[in-house]
Amino acid sequence: MDKTPRHKGTTRGFSRVATLTQSRIRKASETRGFAQSRLLTHWVEVVGEGIAAIARPVEVSYGRGGLGATLTLLTTGAQAPMLEMQKDAIREKVNACYGYNAIARIRVTQTAPTGFAEGRVEFTPAPKRAAPPEADPEVTARAAEIATGIDSTELRLALERLASNVLTKSKRNQNT
Repeated sequence: MDKTPRHKGTTRGFSRVATLTQSRIRKASETRGFAQSRLLTHWVEVVGEGIAAIARPVEVSYGRGGLGATLTLLTTGAQAPMLEMQKDAIREKVNACYGYNAIARIRVTQTAPTGFAEGRVEFTPAPKRAAPPEADPEVTARAAEIATGIDSTELRLALERLASNVLTKSKRNQNT
């Protein structure tokens, strides 16, 4: 009879990341007042992509007597008025996540309540700019003429770009 232990299941001794981090996530979220970490981990699904792109939950604070909590949302300055108009809809969606009317008020803040480090909000990246227009052949030729006599290829190319930018800007200012 073979005495080697058999593996149970297909994990081969490994555990899921969710089971390893669940207690730490719960502990960290409870320090911020979040009774359920699901609000933090599934923020996009709870409020939708549009709101999640402009705001994130920071804290849930409970008042004296425990009647309704206040959810603090962090957003950028330009998006705060848009978020203010959607507070009732956000509250309904968040309370649906909790399963009861846990959140009575929503407060919108443009900086983190505990310091500047948390105030650096990263939502969505800025859209990419369009490619610059094709350079004017006259400007390119003049820039190459200015940079002639430079032995270093890298330095010569850098000077050509600089000269091209300066000439393009001065040409643009003359036309206006």
